[in-house]
Amino acid sequence: MKRIFKIAMLCCLVLLAGVSSSQAQQLPQYSQYIFNGLSINPAYAGYKGVPYIQSTYRSQWSNYPGAPKTFSISADLSANEGRMGFGASIVSDQLGPSNSLSALVSYAYRIQTGDYSFFSMGISAGVSEYAIDGSQLRPDENGDPDIPEGKVNTFTPDMNVGLFFNNRKFFAGLSVFNLVGQKSLERKDISLAYHDLHYYFTAGTIMPISANVKFKPSVLIKDSKGSPTNFDLNGMFLFFESFWAGASYRSNLGNGNEALPESLSKRNSVAAILEIFATKHLRIGYAYDHNTNILSNLRNNSHEISVGYYILPTNNRIKNQRWF
Repeated sequence: MKRIFKIAMLCCLVLLAGVSSSQAQQLPQYSQYIFNGLSINPAYAGYKGVPYIQSTYRSQWSNYPGAPKTFSISADLSANEGRMGFGASIVSDQLGPSNSLSALVSYAYRIQTGDYSFFSMGISAGVSEYAIDGSQLRPDENGDPDIPEGKVNTFTPDMNVGLFFNNRKFFAGLSVFNLVGQKSLERKDISLAYHDLHYYFTAGTIMPISANVKFKPSVLIKDSKGSPTNFDLNGMFLFFESFWAGASYRSNLGNGNEALPESLSKRNSVAAILEIFATKHLRIGYAYDHNTNILSNLRNNSHEISVGYYILPTNNRIKNQRWF
């Protein structure tokens, strides 16, 4: 146990290193993050106990010119009687003339800390590409040397680490993204600060309301250099272990930019979230985000669709794992 404790403390120190300098434009966000844990924590790899494939498409501020569009696909599985988890993911994010693409592989090691509790440590590594298409920009004056002609791109290595604890009724996770690669970026203006350190903390629980209804509150806190600390408050109801319905509230702590009015940074959005297990293998989800700040007058809201598939043995059924 002393060895396990030392490993855990070392991971915590790595995760928290540099927090005091955390002040950036954030990585893609998901309203349905609770059903796609690998997107915010590599220690989640293999948690479900069976091979799982997940894909999400998000159109933020729909129909607004240059608005973010994100597509991700991931897969993970467990091995060695659940002690190890392996995963892989690809994420594409487009914002106006800029585009980022990352490909990562993940590994998690899980330690049983009680009859029904587990602590896992995870790491993911890969490469990220950042690109910007100067032909899509409309400058006030031609011949600006800072505006590229055509598409230019840059590559950088990437590494993320995370910790995750869960039992049958509670979970908590802490992770840091983009631990390496900042110094290797030849053109940081192309990456638009996406590759700065990003921190994630999440926690939640599940509470039985009746024999067929459960309630799952959860929170996600996100922080990155130069951006305000964001938080998501979620509340989901599970009916008959096959249908989820709930809502999310997203806001932040301060605007992180004194030049921006508070009306642009506070009360970011609310979201309605629906998830249904169409079969014992297939999960389908949808989230509708409505802006509640000054952008609400534009009526450019966000849509997010996700599909998950469990590769289950014949006559097997996932229990409890799907709750988190």
